[in-house]
Amino acid sequence: MEFSTFGDKFARYSGITQLMDDLNDGLRNPDAIMLGGGNPAQIPEMLTYFNQLCQQMAASGELTQAMTNYDGPQGKNTFINALADLLRERFGWPITARNIALTNGSQSAFFNLFNLLAGTFSDGTRKKILLPLAPEYIGYGDAGLSEEMFISYRPEITLLEDGLFKYHVDFKNLVVDDSIGAICASRPTNPTGNVLTDEEIAHLDALAREHGIPLIIDNAYGMPFPDIIFEDVTPFWNDNTVLCMSLSKLGLPGVRCGIVVAREEIATAITNMNGVLSLAPGSVGPALAYRMIEQNDLLTLSETVIKPFYQRKSQHAVALLQQAITDPRFRIHKPEGAMFLWLWFNDLPISTMELYQRLKDRGVLIVPGEYFFIGLEEDWQHGHECLRMNYVQEDDVMQRGIAIIAEEVARAYREGKPAD
Repeated sequence: MEFSTFGDKFARYSGITQLMDDLNDGLRNPDAIMLGGGNPAQIPEMLTYFNQLCQQMAASGELTQAMTNYDGPQGKNTFINALADLLRERFGWPITARNIALTNGSQSAFFNLFNLLAGTFSDGTRKKILLPLAPEYIGYGDAGLSEEMFISYRPEITLLEDGLFKYHVDFKNLVVDDSIGAICASRPTNPTGNVLTDEEIAHLDALAREHGIPLIIDNAYGMPFPDIIFEDVTPFWNDNTVLCMSLSKLGLPGVRCGIVVAREEIATAITNMNGVLSLAPGSVGPALAYRMIEQNDLLTLSETVIKPFYQRKSQHAVALLQQAITDPRFRIHKPEGAMFLWLWFNDLPISTMELYQRLKDRGVLIVPGEYFFIGLEEDWQHGHECLRMNYVQEDDVMQRGIAIIAEEVARAYREGKPAD
């Protein structure tokens, strides 16, 4: 069958599709060691809380009401109003309900935002989304209607003690000109766990304002919820910022609720796009989150349950990795947030695509680094030497998976580059 240009682009197999397929296949295979996909942890305290909350809302009729009625294309009014009040009172941001639009998950939000702010314009000009630091989130890569929607730059790499390293934005080489429609960065960053410093965010904001373009911050793991961020940094928003949040990493990925906080012009555009593309965002997630705000649970649980859980898990995973892989060419990006570790095998003689396949053959699902270097104009060897590892599995499962990773990495270094 012949598809349209749109169909040719979006019906083809992509990195994000492979990731989600692996995630689904792993869930169906009890023997798979799931160190790849983005499912949040099954935190016992949060599971108990969600069960109790759903029971309360079912008893009161709120859950049934959310499931049996459409909301408007902006999303559930009660949640939007409560969230606007929360952000205004907590951070002093001048936000009202008119600054917020909900979407059916963050992926939908970014598809709409990228194609709203970049691509081909009515005067024939073409603009791109600038990712100031590669690697970046795998889900961005295929979200543009136009080909070559993204441009990105290599980071500065700082080698740290204890086998760690950290990426920084290389502002000396960063180019922002009339070809850029918006700047976008995740904070904390998926895949690396990197957290842009307050100074880096301020610098990006200044560049965006100077060129009259928005700064998009992907805050899916950040503050104030789910607060999977281990550095002392300041949440950021102003009228030139598009802040994107989600309920997924609270532990609710199945409700598919993304949140866009932006100036009214952009929030209204997202609302209108919702009406055309999906009629309205889903209602169940916002209904749950509204009750969490009303009961003062949303921020409390993020700070006292979710954040400590992930911080402990990340520290334990780093210890397991460093015990299993003692080769000095191995480094881990400093874990500053999110739910992944970014593993760098310097001078790895095979690509991480090949390493991914070897690990998959042994039942370990992980994500090769190649997919995350979106928009780089030249190939970079570093991008073929990194893996993203999810660290939310049970400790014994992680230990088994890490042992297999250690064996395959040692084998790759020992055998060298395979023959053509």
